[in-house]
Amino acid sequence: MPNSAITKRALASAMKSLMEKMPFSKISVGDICEHCQMNRKSFYYHFRDKYDLVNWIFYTEFVGAVHDKNYDDGWSLIEDICDYFYKNRHFYMNALEVTGQNCFHDYFQSLLQPIVSNYLWEMIDSSEDSEFFAVFFSDAFLCAIERWLLEKECMPPEKFVSLLKSSMSSVARKIVSDLEEEPHLKDQTDSKTLHKKTGLENL
Repeated sequence: MPNSAITKRALASAMKSLMEKMPFSKISVGDICEHCQMNRKSFYYHFRDKYDLVNWIFYTEFVGAVHDKNYDDGWSLIEDICDYFYKNRHFYMNALEVTGQNCFHDYFQSLLQPIVSNYLWEMIDSSEDSEFFAVFFSDAFLCAIERWLLEKECMPPEKFVSLLKSSMSSVARKIVSDLEEEPHLKDQTDSKTLHKKTGLENL
């Protein structure tokens, strides 16, 4: 319903504005309602609590945008993810610092992990280990992006993605190098196959 969408966006705008100025833990439903001149009944009609509102903001603003695009490769997706979070870093720095039940961190991980993993999977040659490598790299990326956003001096997204790509490539090369030295693998798997299985050819 149009009116419902307008109300949700007004509450979301109020929450984002408040989170620019104060910690999430200090913001009450009353503060949100006062900021956008709505009553508490309207808030609870649309959201269970302030955690639900933050998750809705993330889903509608970011995930909705991602689903509308067709990415040629996983790195294009990662670049867009980093660009979005950098532009909204003050809001997400605040959101990611919240811990405990219903925290945004858990929602962030559960929603982004399969999206990133799916695109990274396409960068890795099909094999019985492809799913493992895709999940491994996506978990590493999500941890890296959280650390990046929580830094006081957050580097530009272009530099972060460049360093991320370089780091993942270096790690993958080290893994392949170590595997090639394993006696029980030397005769079973050639270097080209290892590069494909770890996705190194596409990093």
